Amino acid sequence: MADKSGLEKLDFGALSIQQQQQLRQFKINTRINNEKYLREHPETEALISDFLRDVFLKRPTDIREYAADYFTNPNLCLIIGSKLQGDPADTGTD
Repeated sequence: MADKSGLEKLDFGALSIQQQQQLRQFKINTRINNEKYLREHPETEALISDFLRDVFLKRPTDIREYAADYFTNPNLCLIIGSKLQGDPADTGTD
C-alpha cells in the first residue's frame, strides 16, 4: 500500500546483492561528480546562498513568484559576480 508521498514500502529483496553494490557505487560516483562540479563552479553556491538569504530575510508570501523574479533578474549575473568578488552588501534584489 502506498504512503502519503505515493511511494510504496521499500522492498529490500527487490535488488540482488550485485545490483545493490552497483547502486551504491552509482550513488558514490554521483556524489563525487556533484562535489567536483560545485568546486569548479563557485557561482552555484553563491547563487543559491544569496537566493536563500533573500528568502529568509524577506519571507515572500508567494515563493514561486519571488523565485521567478529573482532568477530572471537581468542583473543577476552582475550580482553573483560581485558576491564572488567579496561584496556582500550588493544584493541587487531590492
